[in-house]
Amino acid sequence: MPLSNAAIKNAKVKPKPYKISDGFGLYLLVNPTGSRLWRMKYRIDGREKLFAIGAYPEVSLSKARERREDARRALAEGADPSALKKHSREAAKAVAANTFHVVSEEHLAKLAREGLAKITLDKRRWLLDFAYPFFGDRDVATINSADVLRVLRSVEAKGHHETARRLRSVIGSVFRYAIATTRAANDPTFALRGALTTPRIRHRPAVTDSTQLGRLLDAIDDYQGQATTRAALRLMPILFPRPGELRAARWSEFELGKAIWFVPAERMKMRRPHRVPLSPQAITILNDLKAVTGSHEYVFPCIGAVINKKPISENTMNGALRRMGFGSDLVTAHGFRATASTLLNESGLWNPDAIERQLAHAENNEVRRAYLRGEHWDERVRMMAWWADYLDTLRKSGGVNR
Repeated sequence: MPLSNAAIKNAKVKPKPYKISDGFGLYLLVNPTGSRLWRMKYRIDGREKLFAIGAYPEVSLSKARERREDARRALAEGADPSALKKHSREAAKAVAANTFHVVSEEHLAKLAREGLAKITLDKRRWLLDFAYPFFGDRDVATINSADVLRVLRSVEAKGHHETARRLRSVIGSVFRYAIATTRAANDPTFALRGALTTPRIRHRPAVTDSTQLGRLLDAIDDYQGQATTRAALRLMPILFPRPGELRAARWSEFELGKAIWFVPAERMKMRRPHRVPLSPQAITILNDLKAVTGSHEYVFPCIGAVINKKPISENTMNGALRRMGFGSDLVTAHGFRATASTLLNESGLWNPDAIERQLAHAENNEVRRAYLRGEHWDERVRMMAWWADYLDTLRKSGGVNR
């Protein structure tokens, strides 16, 4: 006789397990612990087997009967219901391990192990957050170009053309990792080249007029703020590193006796260690600052940080420039690099390759990069000394380049 819901509810727990049959191999196993489990007995290839359907009441009587009928149809087609269930369970696990979100996190972890800067990793995570609501929980192998384009268009629609362009690149790197780990067959971002609005290039504001530069240098010398901020602002035009390279500098990186600053690879954009020749002017600034912060790890410790364990923030120098009256449309800390590059090249005194090496730029041409292995060190030492003297001349002449 087929089971009823009332019969299931009234089934008493006994000292030993017992079965209540529903027909066509389906029965309810009542255990001494009180659990009630649906099972189906069947034969395939002459062997008796057991198909586990689930537990009551999570699996109701009607649902158990549906699964029994599914199993009978599979048997009629020569398939083993237990094998099909196992395959389905493994496929679900595989999908969970191969979602775009999981693969992205794996890729980011790999980049972290390879030494990619934390700030760069954080930017990648921020960009990937745009994609996760669209297909983060989907198997990476099932995502196509149209799926990716929908994400990029949603970012473009807000006017963020550069963000959309960077997002396409980051998504593409995830798919290339998925291909390398045999979880995807192609990169759908490849077909989207040219599909996005090309952002207008906005150059960072930089002072390249000698008169304006002299006035800016005078204003920095007169800055009345924190000693660390003033020293950082005085060193930026002399050394023209990337702001992040300078603000996070540690005293252990400087050999003032040899007039060299060794910037480790993990703080460099191109992930290669970099040497900076120190002019006498730079050494004087650093020696003066060492009397103030020399007992700390960082050259420019953040005032108020726990035992000065953090460097000044990336907004510190730009904020000081704004307080001095220089707007963001005129100058930024990063803009000192463009200032130095422009004026050093215009002087005609220095090999452009030496200037590029000092800026720690990567050669775009692969053939030239293969041959340009030298650092032009001796020329760079002379160039940095000349540059510091040139900046002093602009100060003394009130910004007029005589």
